[in-house]
Amino acid sequence: MPDGVTSIMGQELSGTVAALGEGVSGFALGDPVCALTDGGAYAQYCAVKAAQVLPLPAGYRLAEAAMLPETLFTVWVNVFMDGQMRAGETLLVHGGTSGIGITALAIARALGIRTLATVGNAEKMRVVEQYGAIAVNYKTDDFAQAVKQHGGADGILDVVGGSYFAQNLDCLNKDGRIFLIGFMGGNIAPEVNLLKIAVKRARITGSTMRCRNSAEKATIAQSLCEHVLPLLGDGSIAKPHLHRVYPWTEVAAAHAEMDKGTHIGKVLLDFTQG
Repeated sequence: MPDGVTSIMGQELSGTVAALGEGVSGFALGDPVCALTDGGAYAQYCAVKAAQVLPLPAGYRLAEAAMLPETLFTVWVNVFMDGQMRAGETLLVHGGTSGIGITALAIARALGIRTLATVGNAEKMRVVEQYGAIAVNYKTDDFAQAVKQHGGADGILDVVGGSYFAQNLDCLNKDGRIFLIGFMGGNIAPEVNLLKIAVKRARITGSTMRCRNSAEKATIAQSLCEHVLPLLGDGSIAKPHLHRVYPWTEVAAAHAEMDKGTHIGKVLLDFTQG
């Protein structure tokens, strides 16, 4: 955990502005907002740097907006903000029904990028198809072979890490990009043929959001306001998928639900209940 960061959990929230710090402009008391926090969102009140606060997109309720910040910041900066993926290309998204996965699929569709998504059952296949993706069941199929049958991937958003690395390289097209943002399958890639990276002219990047400084987060927020929030407001980017809302007093149950790995989309805590 970075120095000076609260031990209270929670990296994203929505709510209304209850107070303004000295010199803050662009917001007023009572404004509905959502925000990427530096921790502390598991609370009724949370202090957030103004540069990490976003206005609600047009037509969004607070509960819907609460699902946006962490996934938007993460997906946008890693995959789209600097033109990493371009219209007409193909993006493979692992964990397609996670909050990150659904956000990536929704943005890609709005930007004219073809998508494939790995998921683990028929219900999840139907969900990613609703977001415009070609679904691949990694439990029944070799995902790398399935992706190659669809022309390969120009980019891969990977939350799995080590256990998928060799297969990712296998189905990556020349000049392809791998965006490493999670390591559910470990952080060591065994028996990887490094020659494939050179032959395919692959570019591999990785990052975490938690350790980014305030200036970096502010830059991402500004880019989101300019390029993404308008598309959310007019419906070009589909809304996130809500799995379930728990009152904050049932936080343990909410975490148990996520630990099962069967949820689709986001799980929310409601601090207006209880």
